[in-house]
Amino acid sequence: MNENKMMQQITAIFSVFMVFFYLGVGIYMIFYFKNTIMDRSALVIFGSVLIFYGIYRAYRAYVSIVELFFRKDREDAD
Repeated sequence: MNENKMMQQITAIFSVFMVFFYLGVGIYMIFYFKNTIMDRSALVIFGSVLIFYGIYRAYRAYVSIVELFFRKDREDAD
């Protein structure tokens, strides 16, 4: 396994943690972030954007993980 593929695998795993971060912060902002000077509608909008971005990142992470971990390389097939 070359270093480039290993780095891509580490990045793919890190992106899964970032998905949980974005989803968690978005859910926290919508449902639990009460005592603030920000308007409630701004919190819901920003939290919704974070949740949708987390869903997009989850899709991209899924595609990346399937490609890096579960597909054979051309080098391995030789």
